[in-house]
Amino acid sequence: MSFEKLNLIQPILKALKNEGYTTPTPIQEQAIPLVLAKKDLLAVAQTGTGKTAAFAIPIIQLLCEDRNIAPGKREIRSLILTPTRELAIQIGESFENYGRNTPLRYKVIFGGVNQFSQVEALKFGLDVLIATPGRLLDLMNQRFVDLNHIKFFVLDEADRMLDMGFVNDVKKVIAKLPSKRQSLFFSATMPPAIVELSNTILNNPSKVEVTPASTTVEIINQVVYHIDKENKKHLLVDILKDQKIERALVFTRTKHGANKVAEGLSKLGIRSEAIHGNKSQNARQNALNNFKSKQTRVLVATDIAARGIDIDELTHVINYELPNVPESYVHRIGRTGRAGASGIAIAFCDAEEKEYLRDIQKLIGKQIPLVENHPYPLMNHTVLKALPKPQRPQRSFGAKSSFQKSDNRNAEFPKKATGQNHSSYRGR
Repeated sequence: MSFEKLNLIQPILKALKNEGYTTPTPIQEQAIPLVLAKKDLLAVAQTGTGKTAAFAIPIIQLLCEDRNIAPGKREIRSLILTPTRELAIQIGESFENYGRNTPLRYKVIFGGVNQFSQVEALKFGLDVLIATPGRLLDLMNQRFVDLNHIKFFVLDEADRMLDMGFVNDVKKVIAKLPSKRQSLFFSATMPPAIVELSNTILNNPSKVEVTPASTTVEIINQVVYHIDKENKKHLLVDILKDQKIERALVFTRTKHGANKVAEGLSKLGIRSEAIHGNKSQNARQNALNNFKSKQTRVLVATDIAARGIDIDELTHVINYELPNVPESYVHRIGRTGRAGASGIAIAFCDAEEKEYLRDIQKLIGKQIPLVENHPYPLMNHTVLKALPKPQRPQRSFGAKSSFQKSDNRNAEFPKKATGQNHSSYRGR
């Protein structure tokens, strides 16, 4: 099916053509007609399936058809609520791209920055407001935001909202919306709390479910290395020796771990930056922009970025540390293999993380292929966390133990990685 068959108006079709989009993804094909028919929608969609366009495109069309747009101040008619600044910016860019040939006005508002420009845009008048909950409530309390004219409401990444503790803020916003409106609810997973929340928002909704959240995109080539924790840094450097890897997104469980990995790579001349919750909003956005523009080759992130990064042609996601929540693995590797492109997801699993790997494989319903022939085989086969005092693993292939003191400023990521340059993960 082509976008022309979805009964879209010419300004949108022209914009889609300029973006190089000709065929809708499954969620777009199913959701757009339902939204255009003015039905409430409950959509369960994995990241990377094209869900932003699934609500942005029909909302732009409905707003254009709603009335003739006159110059001067306008009332906010559509509200998109999303959990993070990064997601809000990306949604704003999508509205700008798909609605470039329409007279609609859009604005993204979020916290962590001065509110002046946001307030000025609100005073001037908007058709679409994309917002994070905290800043939206703040500006509502200051009476800069009037939601009385909302006709279209979207709650995006609902389960992420819950994870980040925004559910009460979301309920406060919903309480201020007109009861007569069209509501669209998007979530990657549907735990009981999310189902309960959706019941308070939606009115007799249609349901669309594309690629169950417990599965991973099939075109993503997944592999796992069993490796001692102390040797992960060496394996990462070896993998990054492959210059065909233009950009790699590396995930750690902790903020400290993200900083440590990024700093170690930078000392070796591999352009790297960390992104996590302790970074300021501006620092996070700058790191993301540098990664998008390829000024930074490696972006090291915690799970705060798992759904907040939408990078075209990102080929490699590396789980330097496996997540302790198996669903997070799905969202992490969903940063690659987007829009039909192929991708490679590499996981490092040490003795402590075997339990996490088992849970991940149970969730996705498949065994992740194991790379057995590599320079840093797992020497400590015992689950480390079960030991009262973790034993120091043996050094393999001459690798310098990270427990040893050294005056070398690059000891964390030695200039010369031990072992051979291994690249057997490719194509497996």
